[in-house]
Amino acid sequence: MTASLKEQLVALLPDLRAFARSLEHDRTRADDLVQETVARALAALDSFQPGTNMGAWTFTILRNEFYSHHRRQRRSPTVPAEEAEAAAPAIDSPQESHMALRDLRSAFWRLTPEYREALILVTMRGHTYEEAAAICGCAVGTVKARVSRARARLQADMDTDNAPP
Repeated sequence: MTASLKEQLVALLPDLRAFARSLEHDRTRADDLVQETVARALAALDSFQPGTNMGAWTFTILRNEFYSHHRRQRRSPTVPAEEAEAAAPAIDSPQESHMALRDLRSAFWRLTPEYREALILVTMRGHTYEEAAAICGCAVGTVKARVSRARARLQADMDTDNAPP
């Protein structure tokens, strides 16, 4: 492994962590996901094709690890929704902007993981639809549809949350 590849991997850590946080609501689990991704990337570095996009390669590893973890987790008992909601940090602020941000976060976490990842990759990470499709392992049209539907669902949830009683 060359020092250049190590440097590229280290430079990607903030982006990997941000992507992991967009997929995992729990910070500790997101950090574990990044750690597992880096371990897998280092173990498979010989299969990395020099001259290709290391970011897309590592994002794909992270994404695959996320879905593998959730497939394994489906087979084990889960925490009841009431307990999970009670454990979530509450934002107690009378300021409207904080309440709007809380509503947006809540709406974001209600999106499916596929919609969240497409939205984050395209809108926040700045990947093209083609790059996001390569990371997600699906067609470009699928990514476009997921981003569009995610935006529409967020807007609908925000409109519902902000509607007068």
